Amino acid sequence: MSDVSDVSPVTGRTTAPAPPESLPPSPLVIPSAGPPAGPKERRALRAVLRWTAAAAVFGVLGGGVAYGITAQDRTDVPGLSTKGDDRWDYPALVRPALPAGAPLPYAPDNPGVIHYADLDRLLLPAPAGSVPDPTLNGDRSRVSADRFLQEFGTDYRVSSMRDDLAHGGPVQIAARGWTMPDGTATRIYLVRFHSVGYRSAFTSLYLSNAGVAPRVLKDVERESVVDEGYDSGRRVPYVQHDVYVESAPTGPVQVRHAYLTAGDIAAMVVQSRKGSAAAVPFRQTTVLQEQLLG
Repeated sequence: MSDVSDVSPVTGRTTAPAPPESLPPSPLVIPSAGPPAGPKERRALRAVLRWTAAAAVFGVLGGGVAYGITAQDRTDVPGLSTKGDDRWDYPALVRPALPAGAPLPYAPDNPGVIHYADLDRLLLPAPAGSVPDPTLNGDRSRVSADRFLQEFGTDYRVSSMRDDLAHGGPVQIAARGWTMPDGTATRIYLVRFHSVGYRSAFTSLYLSNAGVAPRVLKDVERESVVDEGYDSGRRVPYVQHDVYVESAPTGPVQVRHAYLTAGDIAAMVVQSRKGSAAAVPFRQTTVLQEQLLG
């Protein structure tokens, strides 16, 4: 596929606009797929979650300050241009304003790697020509944990995920969705946790490609595999991703989805379409959401 990451810098959030700054090109590396782990008992999952959360919190406080130390104070979020190769026409992306005195998530004075911006402002805006998903129109884009978990269908981990979200719980969940004229449906969820430790524990158990990441989302006929073609030509600093595409046979609908992690936030991008879901708009959407979190 052609490069989907031509940069078009836009004005940032500072009162004195900084000159546009481009990210240096480098490949997005897709982790190889590991064998899915077998079912775990509820008690074991909860114990691991608590233990990993505590360990991760100490790691952040002790040696995880590299997020802030290596971060650049970027005030611009690059967008992607549309070149007639199936890319969607997204509005220019602007890094959201922060509360007075709040640091950037990867700044040296933010060792907890917290995103202080409003969660709904970190959601990718819908592209031109789209119709909003009426099931994701809550106040300030907020949704319940149950709405988020609906995406996982009948996966055996759902009940454990629900318990761990309730007890280790996220601070907020925000979502946005839309449908394009060709029938492609997109839903994006951002889950903000109390700390990087809780986020790391939850994603390690449930959303990590090396662990037991659910690959049978709603409308997936059998299983999804790692999308080896996901390569935007750029790596977004501090954002990790696991990207999947439903393998054949796909049934009436094909699903593509990605799990993203960035500091205290875990994100999920889901895109589906009757017949087949095109790769270009999915990868474009995922890259842009990574940039907003990075």
